[in-house]
Amino acid sequence: MRLTWVQPEDLLPHQLVQSSAEGADVTDITTRWVSAGGSAEAPVSGASAVPATPELRALARELLDELDKRTPTWSSPAIPELPLLAAGSSGQGGETLRHGHPDASAPAAPAGGASAPDARGGFVDATGFASSGGPTPEASGLDAGGLAASGEASAPEARSGGTGEAGPSDHSAFSASSARSAGGAFRAVEQRILDGWLGRAAGNLLGKPVEKIPREGIREILVSSGQWPLTRYVTAVGVPEDVQARWPWNRRSKPTSLREVIDGMPEDDDLNFAILALQLVERHGDELTTEDVAQAWLSDLPAGRVFTAERVAYRNLLDGVAPERAALVRNPFRWWIGAQIRTDVYGWVHPGDRTAAARLALTDARLTHTGAGVDGAIWVAAMSAAALVLDDPRQAALAGLEAVAPDSEIARAVHLGLSLADKPLDDALDVLHAEYGHLHWVHAVNNSALTAYALTAPDFATGVGRAVMGGWDTDSVGATVGAVLGAVRGVPAEWTEPLDNRLATSLPGMNQVAFDELAARTVAVADGKGDRRG
Repeated sequence: MRLTWVQPEDLLPHQLVQSSAEGADVTDITTRWVSAGGSAEAPVSGASAVPATPELRALARELLDELDKRTPTWSSPAIPELPLLAAGSSGQGGETLRHGHPDASAPAAPAGGASAPDARGGFVDATGFASSGGPTPEASGLDAGGLAASGEASAPEARSGGTGEAGPSDHSAFSASSARSAGGAFRAVEQRILDGWLGRAAGNLLGKPVEKIPREGIREILVSSGQWPLTRYVTAVGVPEDVQARWPWNRRSKPTSLREVIDGMPEDDDLNFAILALQLVERHGDELTTEDVAQAWLSDLPAGRVFTAERVAYRNLLDGVAPERAALVRNPFRWWIGAQIRTDVYGWVHPGDRTAAARLALTDARLTHTGAGVDGAIWVAAMSAAALVLDDPRQAALAGLEAVAPDSEIARAVHLGLSLADKPLDDALDVLHAEYGHLHWVHAVNNSALTAYALTAPDFATGVGRAVMGGWDTDSVGATVGAVLGAVRGVPAEWTEPLDNRLATSLPGMNQVAFDELAARTVAVADGKGDRRG
């Protein structure tokens, strides 16, 4: 059996790349490995074709441990205090700007983190990490879970389950008291949260059949069958047999994810993690610790349904490695996208509160990732919080970026992606691949740049289509783009109807859960009424 993402002989070539990116000299390790018969070429799919001999595998373990010793010390980033975003605002105003949008007086996050209480009064939890409590509603001058309204919203796209027309209260303030008195305001954010869930699923589903196929293969499939540019779920109808032979569909997704066979939302780790995040905040709220995340994984996540850094961290936890070390032991994937796909919900339970969302994302992400992997997770969480109250996906992307250090690789990638808004599709993708084509297709940096570019699209279909046509982590980028566009603009009915309001999942007791149930539970947490079951 060839198990992907954990075999020492497969991890070592990836670790050579990662250690080099972190500034370590790996020349001697590379020489020892290649001289012994190992390959320095990192496998694209997670496992090499031929098993290593016992001797070579033992050497790989030894060299991985040596590279771990050379890994620079990483500290969790400090999350800046960011102003609450008001519903209906543009994300720009008279405040001091950083990254090109409001930041009140909050300083830029330092490159290094803190392992002791910081200026915001955070405390070190039992795992040795800083706890992630966000500002209280009282301190912000709000009621329980409230946002102050400030302006009208632009009309969303036609949404599932309704007329598609924006009523007078659409996208107005999220507030428990206004929900009780007027009713409309609360339902507006509830609709955004539902569309975030649906958009995440639809974008993910769009990318599933072509996951692992490179950009040129995706283009050939779509052009050969009249599906380029991609604006609908992918179909095998009309794709010539020789093209399908050259670029085979994703083996696991082909039976469930092509347009002609979709029957509800199939299982996927991008959605498993979203459900698990919801369960975590239902149990722990803002008191969530990284140890809580680790325990939930071991209790509820099948090991075979997590990948890359998550699979390595899972292995480490089973091997007795403490949660605060799980990201650091024989883990060459710590700057990849895995943490980034886990943090939308942390934004959805904190509408407009990017600081609280980012703190939860950091708590979760550091179980498996460091550096750009953590920054990407923080960006997505803060962006997701912004997407519930802003009316422009690009402004949501920039608002989320306020939680990340401005000189980080993620910040540079997002700015590059957004700067391509006016370029033709192929030209924009050419720029992205010229800049980041050397990175693995699951890396956080290239996929963040592609995510940002896709968010400049004029509508939902164009945006998720760009995410997939970019040819990197098609289902994960599609999911993030779909979630943000869905929350801001709504999800057209042709994308939601095949989902049939149900989601398959590996999590116990949750299979075929309804999207509207997930949305209602998310709203309950955001409004301070979610059950604490822990």
